Amino acid sequence: MAKPLLNAGDGVGEHPTQALLDLYTIVDELSGGAAAVAAASERRLASELQGKVITMVGDLKNGRTVHSLSKLLSRFGVTLQYVSPTSLRMPEKVKAAACCRSSEHDYLTDEILQQTDILYVTRVQKERFVDLEEYEKVKDAFVITPAALQKMKASARVMHPLPRVGEIQEACDCDHRAAYFRQMANGMYVRMALLKLVLD
Repeated sequence: MAKPLLNAGDGVGEHPTQALLDLYTIVDELSGGAAAVAAASERRLASELQGKVITMVGDLKNGRTVHSLSKLLSRFGVTLQYVSPTSLRMPEKVKAAACCRSSEHDYLTDEILQQTDILYVTRVQKERFVDLEEYEKVKDAFVITPAALQKMKASARVMHPLPRVGEIQEACDCDHRAAYFRQMANGMYVRMALLKLVLD
């Protein structure tokens, strides 16, 4: 007899439930509210997200959230931009699985910020480093500041799976583009829905 299973994340591998809440948040933030998300079919989602530019920044090597999210988003015609230190690049197997238009960058330039619809920031995960000197070299490679936000579209949003450790300055929290606390709240609702599906 088949048993329902929820994958709540595994090490540096995948985090499917986070990817679902992230997708929900992206559509909610870019397309006008939860009602639109609830009514959306996969075809409508593809229409809503077609051509959107999603920029993932930080520890893309060990960040299981970005691994799952990039694969999920590739179903909807987005463009993915990967920004990270060379040592923390998105794994090749993840890029291969996320078969959509993508590019890789060493720096978060003004041009990238101006193009971006969703800036998805991840922390550099200290616990994944054997050599702490290597961690110190890259931990502050990308810090999002209010000045960086001002270079983005008014309609753009900044997301983060939380917790943060300095990669987004607290002064950004009051900007309407800062969606990470709304994203966190959405996590409760999406996981409630998943549990209901399983238990029903």
